[in-house]
Amino acid sequence: MLLSVPSVPGIDWDSFQGVRVIAVPGSQAYARNHGVYLADEQGLVRDIIYKGTQTQIQQCAGPDGTVPLVCGVVFFSSSAAEQLLATHVIPPLDACTYMGLDSGAPPIQISLFFDIVLSMAGGMTEEDFVKGGGDASVRSARSVLWTALRAFPLSMACIPDASYDYLTTAASDHIRSLTLLPSSTSHLRFCKAAHSHVDQPLLLEDGSSVTNCLLEGAVRLAAGSVIQHCHLQGPLEIGPGCLLTGLTVDSSPALQGCPLHDVVLQGHHVRLRDLPCRVFTLTGRLDDWQVRGQRVPGVVLMGSPSTSKGDLWDAETPQKDRCLLSARLFPVLHASEALGLEDVLWLLAPAVSGERLARWRAAWRMSWQELLPCLDKAAELGARRDLFFLQGQHKVQCVLLGRQDGSLLPLIRSAVHEGYHEALLGTLDEVASTADDAGIAARALACIADVLGCMAHGEGGLRSGPAANREWASAFGRLESGDVVGGVRELAAERLKWMSSPALLVRAARHYEGAEQILIRQAVMSSCQFVTVCPVELPPLGHWVQVACPARLDLSGGWSDTPPITYEHGGAVVDVAVLVDGCRPIGARVRRIGEPELRLASLGGTPWGEAAVELVCRELGHLENYCQPHAPGALLKAAFICTQIVQFPSQKSLRDQLMENFGGGFEVHTWSRLPHGSGLGTSSILAGAVMAALYRAAGKVAGTESLIHAVLHLEQRLTTGGGWQDQVGGLVPGIKIGRSEAWLPLRVEVEEILVPEGFARILSDHLLLVYTGKTRLARNLLQDVVRNWYARLPSIVQNADALVNNAEECARALRQGNLPLIGKCLDVYWQQKKCMAPGCEPLAVRRMMDALQPYVYGQCLAGAGGGGFLYVLTKDPQQKETLHQILAKTEGLGYFSIHSIEVDTGGFSVEVVGCDPNSSTHSGEDMAM
Repeated sequence: MLLSVPSVPGIDWDSFQGVRVIAVPGSQAYARNHGVYLADEQGLVRDIIYKGTQTQIQQCAGPDGTVPLVCGVVFFSSSAAEQLLATHVIPPLDACTYMGLDSGAPPIQISLFFDIVLSMAGGMTEEDFVKGGGDASVRSARSVLWTALRAFPLSMACIPDASYDYLTTAASDHIRSLTLLPSSTSHLRFCKAAHSHVDQPLLLEDGSSVTNCLLEGAVRLAAGSVIQHCHLQGPLEIGPGCLLTGLTVDSSPALQGCPLHDVVLQGHHVRLRDLPCRVFTLTGRLDDWQVRGQRVPGVVLMGSPSTSKGDLWDAETPQKDRCLLSARLFPVLHASEALGLEDVLWLLAPAVSGERLARWRAAWRMSWQELLPCLDKAAELGARRDLFFLQGQHKVQCVLLGRQDGSLLPLIRSAVHEGYHEALLGTLDEVASTADDAGIAARALACIADVLGCMAHGEGGLRSGPAANREWASAFGRLESGDVVGGVRELAAERLKWMSSPALLVRAARHYEGAEQILIRQAVMSSCQFVTVCPVELPPLGHWVQVACPARLDLSGGWSDTPPITYEHGGAVVDVAVLVDGCRPIGARVRRIGEPELRLASLGGTPWGEAAVELVCRELGHLENYCQPHAPGALLKAAFICTQIVQFPSQKSLRDQLMENFGGGFEVHTWSRLPHGSGLGTSSILAGAVMAALYRAAGKVAGTESLIHAVLHLEQRLTTGGGWQDQVGGLVPGIKIGRSEAWLPLRVEVEEILVPEGFARILSDHLLLVYTGKTRLARNLLQDVVRNWYARLPSIVQNADALVNNAEECARALRQGNLPLIGKCLDVYWQQKKCMAPGCEPLAVRRMMDALQPYVYGQCLAGAGGGGFLYVLTKDPQQKETLHQILAKTEGLGYFSIHSIEVDTGGFSVEVVGCDPNSSTHSGEDMAM
């Protein structure tokens, strides 16, 4: 029985007492073979009528002509339940439990509806109820039930628009229940293909059903037909009214060209003592197995007149027992030949060859009645499980190679739980090594990491962690060199050594994520083709090239710019270049020096401060840790390599390279007024500033678009990952939206957002930065986000869509100069960030945001979140002091500071300033990029 309820209406339980039965409306015709309730106007049940006469059924009908069908759901109040339970120790009802049976009482059987529930029906008298019990023991039991339950009212609740489907053993009913069309009166809905891989889904007609199947090639399925637990290869055509189950790929040739309609064709696992075998059965859709005394239907019985009753039944089988259930139709074993599906399909043929008939007669055959006890349920379930994961492997290939957004994580978890991880790992290895681009291969490696992580069953430590063990270096080297096939092969070989414990599995998963990052880098570095550098005159030796950059605020869309999301989904981010406390807080300067060396210095917070970190590189080996983000001077070393001022690796020494190309070395100073982990894009903007200065000092110049893509390249070489929004925000002036399409090569295009005249000043008056006192690097967040994206968690995919949509909405609000709408976009954006990276909102930040909420249109943590700066869009202008007073009174915040910001419409500057960097006299050009 299936009860389908589209929407459960309210049922009043406040005054509920006694027992309540749930009914669903049904037709009077259907009720002739079913049970219905006879209820009065107050909803109290008078009687239960089972397979009643037309007159009895009409008495139960409502105004619309439907009748309340018994559907099997009964609610007992606590007092009624207690009273019923108390009867289990009273003879003869104790004989319904093991307590009575173990005490020697003869067993009795009672009905929930016609013994227990009926005792409370208002139209029943004690005499009629007790006498209707059959034998003496049941009558005695009914007497006990009447005494115990009669006082409880029996009410009925009929759920409108619900439907009732009784599951019979008839094939036609089974097929009908699985192939209901949306226009059907039933509320049951089955998807056309469930847990299946279908090469050509358009060949499945509406009203057909496929479950746990692998259908390769052209398999056409007509409406009203069902295929379950089958692996078939086309071309095949299945007509209407068919049910196919348990057929393997070996059966496909026999089915090709065979007209199938209104038949049930099944493959079974059978065990005859210790002998396992496969048996195929074929019957008609309308055949009734259980009716005895009827002849075998012609749709199943062969059309050849050469067959006789002796072929189907023993002579001693009584005529009344000669039916489809007992007919020995189905070949099981043959003395000399293997049997297959064709040995039952011939039963459909209008004319049969003598050879086929002789083969059928020579086989040892069994009837359905004989087969049923021999069905090997464990083998059948095992075969279905094998097929589920076989089609799952095809699904993996389809999803990955087709760049689909379906999540494979549920399948991965099931495969690990059921012990099919090796087969799945093999499929993922194949996809990674045969994919036609690095993006697909990277996702396949991420899925392998998920498999290994699941195999650890939550033990072995955190998934995020180091991934530079030397045992994996050879495989990583192959991937770095572009040999994906060789790299995947070596990864798989190394993986076998790391499967023996949860800790090793988690470490292996980390290294697969490290391998995935290599391929992401290669995909992102396709953006290098959009970097164009033009030669210009070298600045004089010793003259500084100085670059100053604004910070950036991401108003919406962040995370959609992050690889691989940005080239697999597409991204859009609204950014604003801002001055912080009246100045551009990020900068770099470079000059050529006579010594063939690289001098690297970080000046801390100002261009005129003393060096906090100084480093001198005189050999190429000093640059080899450029890809380790925490190594001293790593960003600057990577910048020298990415601008091709230094070739690394190279047979030439650093000294020779510098002297031959530039007549000496370089000195680089960098600074930032912003705290570490500020969320304002410092590192990427600083990378852009350094590269712009290096290019100019080396006699080259790169436009803004080139620098945006050059920074993408640098951050991949540096292995920090990251997207493009930071450099877009800091290198492109004013208010803009950056976009990238969902393809490779990755290209970022920037559109200026044209705001109403004077609105940039208004926006500046309403924007404030609040330093939260908390810092958090985006790298740890990034690993989790990329992992979740590769798993295609539905929430992450939907959120990626929402991020891009909100960015476009924010751009429209800015064009309108609509501060409240911009604030709304900020609030939505913060919720989206928290969805993308759960845990990015510290408690102190939440307290701060709650305190500021009444005074702002919207607010959001800058960047990835987790700390750094909070930016707020205030309802009134110039609110710095007001907000400071509010936060000063808020408990649990700790240190904070508030800073004014201003939209920077001028863009970053590149200046050749002479030998003294502190001089205000420029000896060269001053150009805005």
